[in-house]
Amino acid sequence: MDWASWTTVNVFAGRGGVRTEEAGSITGDLTVHTTWTGAEARVSVQYSGSSDWFTLTGSPLSCTSERDSRDLHDVVVELVRAGKAAEGLPPILAA
Repeated sequence: MDWASWTTVNVFAGRGGVRTEEAGSITGDLTVHTTWTGAEARVSVQYSGSSDWFTLTGSPLSCTSERDSRDLHDVVVELVRAGKAAEGLPPILAA
């Protein structure tokens, strides 16, 4: 089974924060983590330095290549910084 993961720390969430399944919206200094399992990418966040992880609303996403999952991670980090993850992951990423 193929898999990979990426983590980006100290991502300051833009206005509105990030929508999660478990905690609703969270804001502030976050860590973004993406795990790719060969068929899908799971995206989660935590307050930087915390031990609790929260699933981004809209995750997991279909993703069939490691390269695409890395690109997805980079896009999600930028969405968080721009405050565009306040409603979860945009449906366009699921296409």
